[in-house]
Amino acid sequence: MKIRIIKLTPESIIQMLQGKLSTLASNLPGDAELLDIKLDLFAKQVSLIVRSDSFDDVAETIPIPEFNLINTQGAKVALKSTVSLKAESKPESKIAAPKTIEPSKVTLKMENEFSPEQRKVLSFTVKGDYIIVKPIQFLKEEWEDINEVVRSLGGRWVKGDIISYWEIPLQ
Repeated sequence: MKIRIIKLTPESIIQMLQGKLSTLASNLPGDAELLDIKLDLFAKQVSLIVRSDSFDDVAETIPIPEFNLINTQGAKVALKSTVSLKAESKPESKIAAPKTIEPSKVTLKMENEFSPEQRKVLSFTVKGDYIIVKPIQFLKEEWEDINEVVRSLGGRWVKGDIISYWEIPLQ
């Protein structure tokens, strides 16, 4: 896997959006692709999953390695850890940006169908009429159990070229 996790605080992202963190000189490769953004409100952590051909290939059996951004003084940016809401930035003029959905009763109810151990290795996002459940690390024995829960909720596994996931219809 040529994937890395960039861990930030929500405050650092707000500062970047406000232009206050202008000293950040990213050491991120030019061919980097943003695959997912996860927000953990309880831990106040934001994780960006990025892919680049210039990253060293890492076996899928180990957790996704962390990539540290640097600023012009050489110090690390305030960094933290993972879990769940997806947002993508697109120009508002032509394409409406997808809504970032706060955890609602529906998503929380859906998340509670999974065991606490399963929730630790999954991210939950709402996309259209579906809840998207993505593994955040390689799943071994857990995959069958998670797949069984998803199927019991009317969902299915969607195999992708880079990222595969489950989709569960909202009811």
